[in-house]
Amino acid sequence: MNTISPTSLRSLRLLCALACTASFLRAADAVPAAPAPGLGQAPGVPGGGRGGLAGGAQRGGQRGGRGGAFQTGPAAPVPPEVAISRPTAEEITQAEAALNRLAASDAPTQQLVEKYPGISFTVKQRVNIAATYTQTGLRNARGGNRHYTFVARANQGDIDVLFHGDSITDWWQTASPQGGKAVFDKYFGDMKVANFAIAGDTTQGLLWGLQNGEGQGFSPKAIMLMIGTNNTGSSSGPEIAEGVGAVVAEMRKDFPNAKILLLAIFPRGMGPNDGARQKNEVANKIIAKLNDNEHIFYLDIGAKFLDPATGAFLPGIFRTDNLHPVEAGYEIWAQAVKDKLAELTK
Repeated sequence: MNTISPTSLRSLRLLCALACTASFLRAADAVPAAPAPGLGQAPGVPGGGRGGLAGGAQRGGQRGGRGGAFQTGPAAPVPPEVAISRPTAEEITQAEAALNRLAASDAPTQQLVEKYPGISFTVKQRVNIAATYTQTGLRNARGGNRHYTFVARANQGDIDVLFHGDSITDWWQTASPQGGKAVFDKYFGDMKVANFAIAGDTTQGLLWGLQNGEGQGFSPKAIMLMIGTNNTGSSSGPEIAEGVGAVVAEMRKDFPNAKILLLAIFPRGMGPNDGARQKNEVANKIIAKLNDNEHIFYLDIGAKFLDPATGAFLPGIFRTDNLHPVEAGYEIWAQAVKDKLAELTK
């Protein structure tokens, strides 16, 4: 029977410690999300500027997802409050050396190495797509008409409040009883509001939109932002938090005078054990650290929608998909934020 030496055990522990942020692959290195120096500064964009994919697309980055296939864009700056800890170059080198030593001590693996000369085992850091400037199918040439409508509206200016997010925010514009249009008119109809949310959007799609015209040409007083629930299918809670943080950092750069009402991602699913809800809860605990009560105001209103005893949605306030509010849910939302938005627009 083969035994593992104490040195190999130490190497295995090191590899396991790195596994959460790196994949052991024989592939080209990828660029992780870059930490921003701070929300009050205007961080640079690695891998390209406002050219979107130009100069910064990940090689071989075609993937599928909501809104169709897309090519992963360049990494976005991430605030340090939400940045995932990643191994240093020295730690990666150490892990690669340990991995190759282990491979050399394993007879079947050594046979593969001999059969295919030149094989080596390298560590590739996992790219957090949630924190990239990625043009998804929602904003491409075939289906991006709303993006260009938003750019045109941005260039018109005269916007005091910006609503941004995914379908949950987009459907403030949908007629009752399935949407929140009547509630919007009741509470926000006298405000100069632009709603740039797109159903199905992700943090990376929103980042691309901001960088490519939706974040220029106007200066809102306040922004109500909720994004991230559509990232749950491909990202972890900490990765979603990095993506939300990258959006906040981009908004701080594009709209330095705006007050951002950062909403916790709403609960979803049948109850507390729903996997997507749990990811969002992890993300919410992390993005709460962005609150500074000066430029960023974090607000979690999720509990207002739930039965405190069961964690299930209260009757009649969300659709049967347990994801999107109906008119009654938008009423609860509006009452929870109306005073804060009025305060932030003064």
